[in-house]
Amino acid sequence: MSRFKFFICLIGFAMTACAHAQPANTYLQKLRTVHSAKEFEQITAGKVQIQRNLDPQQQINLRLAIMRWPNTDFTVIAVQSPAVTWVGTKNGAIRISGEENKLEYFAGQRWLPDDHVTGIGFDDNSTWIETAKGFSRIEYKPMTLADKSKIFIERIQKRHVRWGQTADSYLPVAGDVSSNVMVSNDNDGMWTAIYVAAEAFRYKVTGEKDARENARRGMKALLWLESITGIPGFPARSIIKVGVDQQPTDGEWHDAADKNFRWKGDTSSDEIVGHYFVFPIYYDLLADEEEKPILRGMIERITNHILDHNYQLVDLDGKRTLWGYWGPDEIWQDPDETGLRALHILSHLTVAMHMTENPEYQKKFRAAYDKLIKDEKYHLLMRNQKINIPGITNHSDDELAFLSYYPLLCYEKDPKLVEVYRQSLQRSWQVERAERNPLWNFIYAAGSGAKDFDKADSVRTLREIPMDMIEWSVNNSHRLDVPMDHLNDRQNGRQALIVLPYDELPISKWNGNPYNLQGGNGGHAEDDGAYFLLPYWMGRFHKFIEQ
Repeated sequence: MSRFKFFICLIGFAMTACAHAQPANTYLQKLRTVHSAKEFEQITAGKVQIQRNLDPQQQINLRLAIMRWPNTDFTVIAVQSPAVTWVGTKNGAIRISGEENKLEYFAGQRWLPDDHVTGIGFDDNSTWIETAKGFSRIEYKPMTLADKSKIFIERIQKRHVRWGQTADSYLPVAGDVSSNVMVSNDNDGMWTAIYVAAEAFRYKVTGEKDARENARRGMKALLWLESITGIPGFPARSIIKVGVDQQPTDGEWHDAADKNFRWKGDTSSDEIVGHYFVFPIYYDLLADEEEKPILRGMIERITNHILDHNYQLVDLDGKRTLWGYWGPDEIWQDPDETGLRALHILSHLTVAMHMTENPEYQKKFRAAYDKLIKDEKYHLLMRNQKINIPGITNHSDDELAFLSYYPLLCYEKDPKLVEVYRQSLQRSWQVERAERNPLWNFIYAAGSGAKDFDKADSVRTLREIPMDMIEWSVNNSHRLDVPMDHLNDRQNGRQALIVLPYDELPISKWNGNPYNLQGGNGGHAEDDGAYFLLPYWMGRFHKFIEQ
């Protein structure tokens, strides 16, 4: 008998599939609440027996089991059912389930009040994990991704809409969302664009009135980002209200004409990518006949601003912003971004040609597009847009690339160019594929027409994204089951060679590094969660996934 089979026999359970079948598209979403010892007694009324023992033989058996444990400082073992066993350790709890011995790790304040597990017990619906600082109640609740989406949308509308912008949330009291204070972010325009696009897709799929209202409110904020600067075609990064919002200490801030608001300049390519991504989506799927000329006007102004300034974004001081450049004269300043910037400008011009109805502008935009391709070979530069430099992979650039691929391949009709663009997309996607990113997967599928786009992995990630968007501190650097990269990431942080389950990672938008071993800020912030909503509703719109 193998050591693993010996272990199975001794702890007295057989790994079997879950006996209770769920309705189609329903899965079990992990939820957590924290309770004091007194609350535990009140809620359970003595019906939950806490297992606190781990005899020497069980300790030996656990160590001999043929599986890689996150850590081996075992404190308790408790059998929940023939299919599920929990193991407590001095550094978190471990759940083992199913025929494939699926291992789930619960550590940090997202899951536990304290990582040293002293006991484990069960009631009909949940697992109670005892620590010196209280009890964590872990529940697996049946729901669909559509159910999850509703909760995420409610959270955004309740705590993350600041003057129409999708806003960051600071929590003065760690983990307490009632202490929520909305604050400005360097890329409010980008995060607003992500949410507006999600709601536009939702409206097209469901026809729900609130999706249209939410998207329209966000689009008005995006339009305001340009009008407030007083510079045609130059959108701000963010807007704050004087005397109401906290004044950030970073960046370049200017008073609006009315002196009631301030706007952030030095606008980056991130903001521009966000605008060119969301405007055609909103225009095609949601805008009415009154809105369309307004949307066309803004895209025309931004495009003219860039072209009239030699493919640059020029700020209030008459100087180019730090990251606002796409022209042949400057594109080689940062060689590893050359292909990325070529992708950006070709995508932006494609959107402008799609949206404008002005013959003069159509001719101007087409001439610029053709020149960049024929004379500067921008389309060929695109094929190598994803350059990997060990240890300094820029995941923010990955987001800017995929958000640019989507409109480019939606609107380009020349089959020769489409073939080159798809080669670029295919190459980039293969590099990113290991991250199980549903947004990249769905953009790849939409742009390439490929049938194999890792649908199962995409759904897995959407399900794994935590319900709780609080940015709890997470540390996986001690784990024995994670192969480590010998090189640090570009922020000099330790990183893994694999992407862990997303509910075991720090909360991070798609511009973050999913290989990070550490992150979060002690529960003093809450993410808006639109990074879940966009791939979900894009996937629904393109019929890549069901409800």
